Amino acid sequence: MSAENQPNEAAGPSAVTVGQAKTRLWGMSSAERLSRIYRRVGLVEAGPETVFIAGDVVVVDAGWVFDESLIKALAGRPGVALVDETGRVVAVNVPAAQAREAIVRLDTGEDVTALAATRLTALELGSAYNSALRKREPPVLERLTPETRVAVEKRLFQGSYKGVTDLVTKYVWPTPARIVTRWCALAKMTPNQVTLIGFLLVLAAFWLFWTGQWGWGLVCAWIMTFLDTVDGKLARVTLTSSKWGNVFDHGIDLVHPPFWWWAWYVGVGAVGLTMPHGPLALAIIVGGYVLQRVEEGIFLALFKVEMHAWRPFDSFFRLITARRNPNLILLTLAVLAGRPDIGFLAVAVWTAICLVVHAAQILQALGAPKGAVVSWLSR
Repeated sequence: MSAENQPNEAAGPSAVTVGQAKTRLWGMSSAERLSRIYRRVGLVEAGPETVFIAGDVVVVDAGWVFDESLIKALAGRPGVALVDETGRVVAVNVPAAQAREAIVRLDTGEDVTALAATRLTALELGSAYNSALRKREPPVLERLTPETRVAVEKRLFQGSYKGVTDLVTKYVWPTPARIVTRWCALAKMTPNQVTLIGFLLVLAAFWLFWTGQWGWGLVCAWIMTFLDTVDGKLARVTLTSSKWGNVFDHGIDLVHPPFWWWAWYVGVGAVGLTMPHGPLALAIIVGGYVLQRVEEGIFLALFKVEMHAWRPFDSFFRLITARRNPNLILLTLAVLAGRPDIGFLAVAVWTAICLVVHAAQILQALGAPKGAVVSWLSR
């Protein structure tokens, strides 16, 4: 008896993929993408010929593209059939005794309704609010054909984007990042490889700022910020994120900005420019960066919701708050005007203003009625 035909004695849920799509998505077949989802949500993948004797079995049609959250939710809902917008059953969770019939019916396009007590749409089974990405968007459930591939890839890429972020990441990077993310996926590049390139650019920008080579330093810095968008999206659309990758990516994001601002301060002196209150400005920028993160952490610890996701104003202010990309805009404009020293002082002033705004947000939340501090995106 082949491994595929081995009886399934596990009490936990299994997953079986039937059917196939006639095109690939982000360089993967639909079945390969589903296999990655099964591993991520804790389902044991079995072949269509497996003999199931225990546990629940999730049967999924590979002709559709599923949001990971839908497969995860379906795995915990025995007796539920997931239907597309036309009412066709595209996945079902059945007991082992009905698994063979469900596999055959779903594979041949027959009605599976009799095997499931409840039929749910994607929005009924999943949730429109993604707290991790701070956004409100229906879960993906799309038919995959050569004609729909581009639209489906756009939808998945859009779904991988944070809803609350800075203005450059939100409005400038999406289109070029989607193109480069696809190139990376087809080239089989891993998100960690993209992150490594970004890290090398972090070091290059640091040295160039330190020596007062503002133009080339900003080129390296902006490319790094772009790749910082690509690596995360590549991980999400190809379902290849990992704990190490998250530590590597977020660790670099968290640590490097203060070093860039310090290097910029040294570079101003290296080219012979004088800057009134330079040491104070450096202390405000570096200390303010750390304190901003502390303020955000305090808000999250007190209210269990991200500060920038509380109210529409808070999400708007995240677009421009004194983080890396908005600060780089100020510094870029200053270099174009021939005054990198003024740009540094402008970043210091803006950092101080943002610290006060974030402190006010915490005080306002403390004074809000009990239970009122929830994300406006989840309402």
